[in-house]
Amino acid sequence: MAGSPSLLELHTETVRPEWIDYNGHMNVAYYVLAFDHATDAFLDHLGMDARYREQQQCSVFTAEAHVTYDHEVKLGDPLRFTTQLLGWDAKRIHYQHVMYHRTEGYLAATNELLILHVDLAQRKVAAMPDAVCDRLRILAAAHGELSRPPQIGRVIGIPKRSA
Repeated sequence: MAGSPSLLELHTETVRPEWIDYNGHMNVAYYVLAFDHATDAFLDHLGMDARYREQQQCSVFTAEAHVTYDHEVKLGDPLRFTTQLLGWDAKRIHYQHVMYHRTEGYLAATNELLILHVDLAQRKVAAMPDAVCDRLRILAAAHGELSRPPQIGRVIGIPKRSA
């Protein structure tokens, strides 16, 4: 419906030959790399691009990341990524990327991340500038109306079976 909030769609790419493992599908490490490319697009969208990093001498470091592998992708498969802001404060951003097969539409994987804004000179977590916070505030207002993805906050483990 018109005016409803929507996920960001900032990145697409194709599964490359060097990403294929001995099982004939994309290796787990390359899912993380593809999600990292989606993060670069997200940061560019927020104004934290290469120019920002050079001028501000600030960047982001990943504090925590969780990946789910829902459906394999293979050589040449076209991928599309959505991004949802889940939360933020002056020094941190919590978000999720979702990877889909671009033509078949199925969910391939998800990536939940918590990143820290870092002053590169001091190598310490630092507050983001007002311009970035303003963009995050606007995005948070829109994404706050979206449902929380089911993969968020999952804990890895093997459930104990009752005897």
